[in-house]
Amino acid sequence: MSAEAISTPPSDRAQHLLRVLIQRYIREGQPVGSRTLSKDSGLDLSPATIRNVMSDLEELGMVSAPHTSAGRVPTPKGYRLFVDTLVRYRTPGDIELDQLRSKIQGQVDEPGQLVSSVSNMLSEFTKLAGIVTIPQAQHAALRQIEFLPLSEQRILVILVINDREVQNRILHVDRDFTAEELQQAANFINDHYAGRELPQVREQLLADLDDTRSSMNQAMHDIIEAAQPAMTEQGEGGEFVLAGETNLMDFAELSDVDTLRRLFEAFSRKHLILDLLDRSIHAKGVQVFIGEESGYRILDDCSVVTAPYHLDDDTVGVLGVIGPTRMAYDRVVPIVDVTARLLRSALKT
Repeated sequence: MSAEAISTPPSDRAQHLLRVLIQRYIREGQPVGSRTLSKDSGLDLSPATIRNVMSDLEELGMVSAPHTSAGRVPTPKGYRLFVDTLVRYRTPGDIELDQLRSKIQGQVDEPGQLVSSVSNMLSEFTKLAGIVTIPQAQHAALRQIEFLPLSEQRILVILVINDREVQNRILHVDRDFTAEELQQAANFINDHYAGRELPQVREQLLADLDDTRSSMNQAMHDIIEAAQPAMTEQGEGGEFVLAGETNLMDFAELSDVDTLRRLFEAFSRKHLILDLLDRSIHAKGVQVFIGEESGYRILDDCSVVTAPYHLDDDTVGVLGVIGPTRMAYDRVVPIVDVTARLLRSALKT
């Protein structure tokens, strides 16, 4: 988690009171007054002393006092100290772990359904919006290619990638080809290029076309020339699955119509979310973006908790949740972390 350096950290007593204040505010969503802190803190301090400590924390930018109340609420800077130093994370229990594991394992044979299931699961377990990027194969090796003729001068390309993943592409060609011609072209590619990664196959096809022109008939040459654009990894540019956006309506600070409109607009602008997730793709473990740390004003009232997930030694995607800055970090962060680990295990099977 990327913490912003705090030049003058609060005293131990102030940090304790800040933790108590944030925990109370996360639970109830109301500004916390000095009398409440006096009762909740377990410290033998007068309300006047606590008010002085709150003033110090306010000067440090850790809390603020809304105009409508004498109580304080945490700021993003206060949340940052809480997340990095003060929070006591709660690891999911055995029952919850079993539930998470069973939901993931049940969809492991269907990558598309798996991503959707994990996104819904994150939303269900955290009561926030769950988000999962679609896995991008870091090593997409061609195992087999087949061509099937379609109507209207189209060819269906069936690619078997990395042993079991099947991808389909549609080619638009200038003339019709017979099934025999398509089979000859498929046999040529399978014999010469199977086992290589897709970008290498495409590069080699382009390089070899002129050299092999004399040794193949015109039809095979035309098919292979038309097929080379299909040798790109599907989904370049990134995609993600988002679930549970309506959960955010349950939080008072996000529930006004204008805020919700802006949030849902952000979700629809995929490049914004993908840019944020891309910043987590090479992170070691969980990242927490609090408020303005996201770099997008539209998310200033939100926190985004992310973790990369892996296949073998490759990072293939990012998962996480989006919610208000007033989220239960002690529970949400471990759930995101555990889910990324469980997804990695599931993808290895």
